[in-house]
Amino acid sequence: MPLLESLNSGKRLINVEMCPPRMDLPMEQSVEAWIDSNHLMRKITALQRFVFMTDGAIGRREEPNLRHITVNLGPEADRSRIVPILTTKHTLDYCLEFAERSHALGFTSLVVLGGDTSDGAPRCVEHAYELRQLIRQKVPGLVLGGWASPHGGRRQAEYILDPHFSADFFLAQIVSHYQTRALDEFLDCAEKLGVTIPAIFGVFYYRSANPKTCEMLSQFFPVPSDELRRDFESGVSPEEICARSVHSLLQRGVKNVYISNLPMGMAAKKLGDIEARVEEMLVLR
Repeated sequence: MPLLESLNSGKRLINVEMCPPRMDLPMEQSVEAWIDSNHLMRKITALQRFVFMTDGAIGRREEPNLRHITVNLGPEADRSRIVPILTTKHTLDYCLEFAERSHALGFTSLVVLGGDTSDGAPRCVEHAYELRQLIRQKVPGLVLGGWASPHGGRRQAEYILDPHFSADFFLAQIVSHYQTRALDEFLDCAEKLGVTIPAIFGVFYYRSANPKTCEMLSQFFPVPSDELRRDFESGVSPEEICARSVHSLLQRGVKNVYISNLPMGMAAKKLGDIEARVEEMLVLR
């Protein structure tokens, strides 16, 4: 099923967001990273899920995601289940060519967002919706995704309803079971205002409560540092913490989730462990 049909099916869908390998890796590590990401993309798409491939996540210099996917997976991969992410941190010509090339290569969906500003790279347009509008005119066959922050309350829901938003679905920024007040406010506003396009909510796989890591991540989304530290110190596993956040979303009627930051070499196993724990929670509910 194409992305929109899957998102609108009412079935629970847990997907993965992943990054291409860093460009500055030593050769041996680079080869290993490419092999690991190859296995993960094949595994996730075989499970009829979707992989969202980032574009320069949090300021890192990564392999161009289209190049990584096409070289790594070959022509036989189901590209309708792999969704590249494009930020506005490129020239306008590059962005429009990227969209055309994506469609020509068999990718049916594309997420277009502004991108973080930590690296100081200029944006080709002031707002991501402007680029989505241009892509819509240039490549009308692409399903386009936007972006919203559940931490922004009513204003974020209003952005989605703006006729210029120009998206068929949107990725929602990272949330967790530690941050349910902001999540509930956003979901309540979206329902009352009549937001109907499907959303895919993000959950972060926290591997530790390392203060430096939490501080770095907090530049990009709200990080519940104190709660993470408390739970990790009491022996709660990363899989359990992630599963609790996924379960919290499902309890609120959210059906579509993506998990970010899974450790590449063990991502498929970790995803299976998380899902198994979520199922246990749903049964015990």
